[in-house]
Amino acid sequence: MRLWIQRFLAHLRAGRNFSEHTLRAYRGDLAEFERLWSGQGGGEPSQWTRRRARSVIESLQAGPIGRSSLLRKIAALRSFVRYLVDEDALSRDPFAGLPMPRRASRLPRFLSERETGALMDGGAPGGRLLDLRDRAILELLYSSGLRRSELARLNAADVDFISGALRVFGKGGRERMVPAGHAALSALRKYLEARPASTLALSRPLFLNARGGRLSPDAVALVVKRSARRAGLLKGVTPHGLRHSFATQMLDRGCDVRTLQEMLGHKSLAATQVYTHASLDMIRRVYRKSHPRSKKP
Repeated sequence: MRLWIQRFLAHLRAGRNFSEHTLRAYRGDLAEFERLWSGQGGGEPSQWTRRRARSVIESLQAGPIGRSSLLRKIAALRSFVRYLVDEDALSRDPFAGLPMPRRASRLPRFLSERETGALMDGGAPGGRLLDLRDRAILELLYSSGLRRSELARLNAADVDFISGALRVFGKGGRERMVPAGHAALSALRKYLEARPASTLALSRPLFLNARGGRLSPDAVALVVKRSARRAGLLKGVTPHGLRHSFATQMLDRGCDVRTLQEMLGHKSLAATQVYTHASLDMIRRVYRKSHPRSKKP
């Protein structure tokens, strides 16, 4: 089984262009599965029966993990199974027809327009190079709805200041063009103008760390967290929270779901439609607060 897992991970890296972050998660999840498989007696993939599949699911559910982690582990396992079927190592999917844990329905967290304004104005108020960088990061995350990994992957050549657009590489290496607002482009231009000329080649990373290397996705999250504290925001703010804020506020101001799907880089429209619920929730709160006849007498 270990050899098949190694082949599968190599397939994800070379054939499907998965990111290193996703590959690490799959590697850890499948290593746990391999331990469970060995505990059940091991053997070839062809010995994977429905009973053993059910036992694996029950063992994962019994562990001290949250629902999101459980669902991620099961998704990795199901993806591995599909690979084994495609490679004829399994004749059929042993998970087919088995009841699976469901994802809890939860609206995304997002900031109000007032809160995002406070973050943009007070998150990185200084004039040092790193302050200018942090301000540009905040503006770009909020302006274009980027994932933190997408922002960290940007090179200088990916920004077109004339058209006001970014070339973004999302999940699975899918490329898309995303508009950027005036405030974001202005903040980005100020940051680039303050950088040494030797760091401005088009092939260089758009955002640099203090040592001159590419800023990591984890460092992007730290920038947002630190900036939220500076701005006096008490709620936890993350890059993904800014992405949620971008999506929700775009819908509130009349953006259609299909256009938003393109900007967010969602492969499925269903992934975008969750924001329509978030937007409607905000509309209901405003309606109940504002309309004179919205409440019971």
